[in-house]
Amino acid sequence: MMPSLKSISSTQRRSQRLFLQVPVIVETQLANESQFSENTRTIVVNAHGALVESSTLFEQGHTLILRSVLTNDRQESIVKLVSPGDSGKFNVAVEFTKPNPTFWQITFPPEDWSARHSSQKRVL
Repeated sequence: MMPSLKSISSTQRRSQRLFLQVPVIVETQLANESQFSENTRTIVVNAHGALVESSTLFEQGHTLILRSVLTNDRQESIVKLVSPGDSGKFNVAVEFTKPNPTFWQITFPPEDWSARHSSQKRVL
């Protein structure tokens, strides 16, 4: 049975995700009031945030600033999810407080983009 259009649209993401390593600096103020800064990289980016590698275990809801090493642009973000990563690090999913598709200096593919040949795409 084919899914309904309603169920398809409710499971679609707000923007395309790209597996892209972008050098960033994570900045924040920790609970003990000390300033924190870490040079790291993204694992995945989209117009609404990123998945960032970090050596620090942040709490969900914590506010971070992502600073692009390439442009020095800053973007306020909220920690949405933290999971174990590689080599004792953490994967930190952050959402921008305001969508900013130009922050990553890339053009995101259209929503109907596929790596498959156009003749293999299905129309729902």
